[in-house]
Amino acid sequence: MVDRRDDTGASDEPRAVRPVAAEPPRFPPGIAGKRRKPWLAKRRILGRTLRGILAMSDGHLPEMVDLWVASWVKTLPSIDFEARRPWLVDHLGAARAKGAVVRVAIVETGDVVGFVLIDPASGYLDQIAVHPDQWGAGIAEALIGEARRLSPEKIVLDVNADNPRAVAFYVRQGFREIGRGVNARSGLATLKLEWRRTEG
Repeated sequence: MVDRRDDTGASDEPRAVRPVAAEPPRFPPGIAGKRRKPWLAKRRILGRTLRGILAMSDGHLPEMVDLWVASWVKTLPSIDFEARRPWLVDHLGAARAKGAVVRVAIVETGDVVGFVLIDPASGYLDQIAVHPDQWGAGIAEALIGEARRLSPEKIVLDVNADNPRAVAFYVRQGFREIGRGVNARSGLATLKLEWRRTEG
């Protein structure tokens, strides 16, 4: 048998290398947080950047229901909207079966942050909801724009009279009051608003 060790005692025979588990990088206190902050800031920006308005698919439904509940809880906390989840699911299904169209707003993170339900035949906008975290990010304006594309001549909707934020939003979007009523489920006073396409 030939000894293949050199003068130092090392052998040139291949030896099995035992894998060493990689340890996660350890940063001094404060460094880890500083490295995460740019990523978190970027995610916040992407989370408020509209990627597009898409046709609703069944996979969107859980996020739609969650954001609808969150939006209404923020708007009217005195009403139990958690209990109305099944109603919304049934309502969306029934409306779509009758020809209404649902579009969802997707941001760059892939999350559904808003939706609109409109009947193009009548121009009736039945539902529009945006997650409260996205209020002021232009999502509602984009959804109204999509509603106008689907119903280019007119849009009619009902809004709670004691929801000044929503009323002011619709007025800025060119809606005007054409009537008053009462919400059949909540008993709250409502305003009927209308937008019509202007010539020129």
